[in-house]
Amino acid sequence: MSEDLVEKAYESIELAKTTGKLKKGVNEVTKAIERGTAKLVVFAGDINPKEIVMHLPMLCKEKEIPCVEIPSKDDLGAAAGLMVSTTAVAVLQSGEAKKNISEIAKDQGLEK
Repeated sequence: MSEDLVEKAYESIELAKTTGKLKKGVNEVTKAIERGTAKLVVFAGDINPKEIVMHLPMLCKEKEIPCVEIPSKDDLGAAAGLMVSTTAVAVLQSGEAKKNISEIAKDQGLEK
């Protein structure tokens, strides 16, 4: 996982938090992926047990949604504007994060 990609993911969430729309938590994120409404999915790599988030990259690949694993659930929660850590965040409306999200998609070979 490149440092640049992780930074872009955090930045996308922070921008979308103020100018777009987010879903937080693994259940909400899973629903957003299945409905095809997620533009970007970011999940934490320090989740125990891993099974909680293991399905997210596969679902995202199937639906051609960019998906980024970041190191810390605490940092993910903070980026999403929460006072608590969170396992996963989906960006539903990108707002000002649109450019970042399309760069992440491009990095992952998911040209939209």
